[in-house]
Amino acid sequence: MLNEMRFQFSSATIANRFLNELKHWSKADVKAKLFKASNSVAVSYEYELGKFDYTCSDLDDLATGYGGEEI
Repeated sequence: MLNEMRFQFSSATIANRFLNELKHWSKADVKAKLFKASNSVAVSYEYELGKFDYTCSDLDDLATGYGGEEI
């Protein structure tokens, strides 16, 4: 099943740092791109139904580390 999340950051520079980290992220295979404004990032990934998936939590933690929040 496909899950999509969006995160907003205080500046485009920080959003790009988050985006670049996701390109080399080892925890899950995610697709990320800038979303609407240059300070927002859209992230999507597939997860298996019936299993608990930590990817959402890991993404939240990573975004928080950059001062971002889910929108």
